[in-house]
Amino acid sequence: MVRRVAVIGAGVGGLASVKCCLDEGLEPTCFERSEDIGGLWRYADSMDGGRVSVYRSVITNTSKEMSCFSDFPCPEDFPSFLPHSLLLEYFRMYARHFDLLRHIHFKTTALSVRKCPDFATSGQWEVVTETGGVQESHIFDAVMVCTGHYQEPYLPLASFPGINTCFKGQYLHSREYKDVEAFRGKRVLVVGIGNTGGDLSVELSRVAAKVFLSSRSSTWVFSRVSDHGFPFDMVSTTRFNHFLDWLLPSALTKRIRFRKFNSWFNHANYGLASTKSSNFKVIINEELPFCLLSGTIVLKPNVKEFTKSSAVFEDGTTEENIDVVLFATGYIFSFPFLEESVRSLFDDNRSLYKRIFPPQLEKPTLAIIGLVQLTGSVMVGAEMQARWVTGIFAGWNKLPPASRMMADVLKKKPPVKRNPSERENLKISFISYTDEIASCAGVKPSVLRLLLTDPRLALAVFFGPCTPYQYRLVGRGKWSGARNAILTQWQRTLKPLRTRVVDDSSNGS
Repeated sequence: MVRRVAVIGAGVGGLASVKCCLDEGLEPTCFERSEDIGGLWRYADSMDGGRVSVYRSVITNTSKEMSCFSDFPCPEDFPSFLPHSLLLEYFRMYARHFDLLRHIHFKTTALSVRKCPDFATSGQWEVVTETGGVQESHIFDAVMVCTGHYQEPYLPLASFPGINTCFKGQYLHSREYKDVEAFRGKRVLVVGIGNTGGDLSVELSRVAAKVFLSSRSSTWVFSRVSDHGFPFDMVSTTRFNHFLDWLLPSALTKRIRFRKFNSWFNHANYGLASTKSSNFKVIINEELPFCLLSGTIVLKPNVKEFTKSSAVFEDGTTEENIDVVLFATGYIFSFPFLEESVRSLFDDNRSLYKRIFPPQLEKPTLAIIGLVQLTGSVMVGAEMQARWVTGIFAGWNKLPPASRMMADVLKKKPPVKRNPSERENLKISFISYTDEIASCAGVKPSVLRLLLTDPRLALAVFFGPCTPYQYRLVGRGKWSGARNAILTQWQRTLKPLRTRVVDDSSNGS
């Protein structure tokens, strides 16, 4: 019987895991190597012992209603898209409300997580930690690893001949970027056009002499601001739209999606994407199209090689006098504290059952939380994972036999291994994944059952945004405030905009 659970990391996944452990009557102990909660979202001016943090100007890509914990809505006066300071304040409110801080050991590093000698029967783990230079050994019944996937920078220098041998300028990974001051008046080349590459290019264009943005794949750009000014994810991430995606042929849904993206601006004209491309990614950026239109950012193809002061691109063009190369090439995950015999069981998250459990372990007492790429908020996915995992630890839920778990992993794993910079193509549908885990945990709502018992709520659940409160309507962890949270989600979205109210009696909605 699992009682004592080690939680590694006090970021989003760690906080949710501690709270879910408490909900199930388990005894969590969270180890956080820094002095505070928040993980990636706690901004720091320095690298702080190698800890990755967001850059100063970052704002969430998913709205507050689509990203909050399922039984703790964001304050109604918070804006829909949060700067890191407000998101961190929300985490603090959550931790205080559920009394999580007393279970967290700060400035404590997990040095090693190893199976106990009798693991095959006990499923227990030995966790060695270090606090202030003093090491301590602990025995736990289970471990939840919540360190996320932004751990080690992916810097593919071998793919860029001359960057180390010829190029005399500066190069760095985006994890080292904090603000624009060091780039003022310089000619900057940003390599990689994910969300980070797009954001940093736009920000640098305000102070740099010139910004070049190198992209190797087709990229569709959309705005956080959708129809009628509502948050894009609240409008698009609905069970109705998800049903249409399932119902219609994939070629047709892709054509509809591309047409929607091109209704804002023609991506082919901007050199960003073609409707004929099969390898593409989607990023969120309201300002990038205007920067391209105004010439403050120049889009370039993939870099072929670097010379002493220039970059030569695959189309044969050259840009001279490059001062700084900023690699926005993503991250790779690593768990150096896990013993090698355990690490070798999964080379990436697609080797994990439901992206959580190493299926070959004799006992299911190790869970990897938050190591999943979703089309929506990873925060919501991590909390759902934690709810299911702690239900398994507490004995309420069961995993299938190892053979069935392995078969499921092999069925869903792509045949070709991709490099980390292409992981956008491996994103999983937000609703598909959260519904799958919710079904395993017994907390997925039934729209048909709701239609018979509460038609108003059923229509809001099916046609409205798939907000996390939907997963608190039924099952273990049911929250009495879930129904009201769903029916008032649009009011909370509009509330922070009501700082100047105008009379528009012609608008009925």
